[in-house]
Amino acid sequence: MKTRVITAIVALALFVPIVLFGGILIQIGAIALGIVAMSEVLIMKKKLLVSPEALLSFLGVTVLIAPTSWFSALPDFLSVNFIFYIIVMLLMLRNVITKNIFSFDDAGVLTIAMLYIGMGFHYFVEARSAGIAVLFYALFIVWITDSGAYIFGRKLGKNKLAPHVSPNKTWEGSICGSALAIVVATIWMQSFEIGNVSLIIAIIITAVLSIAGQFGDLVESALKRYYQVKDSGKILPGHGGILDRFDSLLFVLPLLHLFGII
Repeated sequence: MKTRVITAIVALALFVPIVLFGGILIQIGAIALGIVAMSEVLIMKKKLLVSPEALLSFLGVTVLIAPTSWFSALPDFLSVNFIFYIIVMLLMLRNVITKNIFSFDDAGVLTIAMLYIGMGFHYFVEARSAGIAVLFYALFIVWITDSGAYIFGRKLGKNKLAPHVSPNKTWEGSICGSALAIVVATIWMQSFEIGNVSLIIAIIITAVLSIAGQFGDLVESALKRYYQVKDSGKILPGHGGILDRFDSLLFVLPLLHLFGII
């Protein structure tokens, strides 16, 4: 517990100023988080962090996270999507060069991971660019849903939500966590006129985002169970890795774009 508290204090001391400052600081911070998260996937896959596939993966996730304004000086034919496509093609070519020591399955996993991590952290930057209230709206949904699910799950939980993936989660905790997040985050959303939507629409959007955050948590739990690891990484002593801390947000943030909030 002492280690968890110390880690949380240090992480917040670094995280809060970056979020408050925004701009280039949060852009670089998001890329750094994305590269660390990508390294966690590589380690779970038992791939070297100093290798062509790792370097291509880091480049791919950086390209996806970076704001589109960073690429404005490039010729029109070199869009972000096309650069990412080239990186994926190079990963597939790696299969041929290594004679399938690095396989198509490996390339597929890394491609999915780049999209999952890269797009999630890209919209982390976009959410902050839309306003600090927008980013905290997403953060509150995740934090309150998780906290509510844990507290109410311990007190009321009887029916397992997904025991094959995360045996401690319950339907009761999940529903109560989402209900609490809907109340608090909807009030926040309406107070700052995020999205400029009616109360009913705000409640629906918040409910969808809360559920999506829980799916993100379960997906990352399934990933760890598949690779038979307790935590995605060890960079945050007592808390695990970057994927452990941002799994829900990586699902929630892109949906802010889908709903026209960012």
